[in-house]
Amino acid sequence: MSARPVVLVVSPGDQTYRGYCLEQVAAIYDVVLLTATEPSWEQPHIVDHAVADLRDDAELLAAGRALAARHELAGVLTWDEWYLVATARLAYALGLPTNPIETVRACRNKATARALFARDGVPSAAAMRARTLLEAGLATMALGYPAVLKPTALAAGIGAIRIDRPEELADAYQFAASAADRSREDTAVLVEEYLDGPELSVECVTHRGTTTAVAVTRKTLGPPPYFVETGHTVDAGDPLLAQAAPVAAAAIKALGLTDGIQHVEMRLVDGRPRLIEVNARIAGDLIGHLVHLATGIDLARAAADLACGTAPDLTPTRHRAAGIRMLYPTASGALTARHINPPFATRARWLRQVKWTRRLGDRLLLPPEGDVFTARAGHFIVTGRDTTTVNERLDATAAEITVTTRAHR
Repeated sequence: MSARPVVLVVSPGDQTYRGYCLEQVAAIYDVVLLTATEPSWEQPHIVDHAVADLRDDAELLAAGRALAARHELAGVLTWDEWYLVATARLAYALGLPTNPIETVRACRNKATARALFARDGVPSAAAMRARTLLEAGLATMALGYPAVLKPTALAAGIGAIRIDRPEELADAYQFAASAADRSREDTAVLVEEYLDGPELSVECVTHRGTTTAVAVTRKTLGPPPYFVETGHTVDAGDPLLAQAAPVAAAAIKALGLTDGIQHVEMRLVDGRPRLIEVNARIAGDLIGHLVHLATGIDLARAAADLACGTAPDLTPTRHRAAGIRMLYPTASGALTARHINPPFATRARWLRQVKWTRRLGDRLLLPPEGDVFTARAGHFIVTGRDTTTVNERLDATAAEITVTTRAHR
């Protein structure tokens, strides 16, 4: 028998964007997996698993209890946004470390979070919930234009849209409400003031109520009115970290989170941070991997340590920068070409990864018909000494990559 602690991971995610998390946790812990499908790529990293319908709370809880009966679990964790509440409920049922269930639920509900930010004076966006077009219209009358409409309880920018005039409200509400209907937690639409400024996130680690901001991520977005994230950069020496960290910590405290990893999204408005939301998990889009490349800090291992009630090691071992850019077509349609110039790929030693997630012939759908999951064809990652170098290398690589589609007739 292994002498290593055992952690239960709920929903490993896909290999492309979450494989590094499972690999890093498995380097230190024995991992048992609670998953919706039989493991494939996960097999080298786990010692046991159970398959369950993770959308069924009772079935998830029963499967988790069955794994706990076979193993002496030290902790339970997930990096999957959709199962944060269920995972907290499972940890509580097993008597293992977790944030309060209601606290995690508040992170999942943007309206609740906005109210808590306002209560504690955390700079955020004014917002109002709407369940009808009439209520959305009243909200825009109170908040003004431009405004943002988004589902109250989704993620990844799905259903989020900016409007600048009253004439755009009806279509925008329908767009946001249709997405909100996919939620099992809250189907309302949130109407909020538009925060005009560059977007960033702060990657945080909280242990026993003390938050350490380990990195700031600068983001790039696709064309309005949608909020499709097209790239991220992380620089170990980014001066924005010192400015944004206190606001991120205040938001985490306002929500009542005491332990775990947090991905805190905000915008700089007139040079000052304003909160968008707090996600109680490792960031998606390989941001945790960028943090590791830039600083050496292992957020996946830290998440497992915290799930077991252990203080993580947050000592930086690198002082670099890293960036990722997502590959999208210019128009929706069937993917007809996807390639990178081979001589360039061979010569650019700082090009750490080029990954295609869609095959030729696959249909790529941009908003409003689709979202980030239907539109993205792949991504690439580069490293460098600082943000300026990374951005130059991202641009140089993008110029050597082809992604084309053919519209369906």
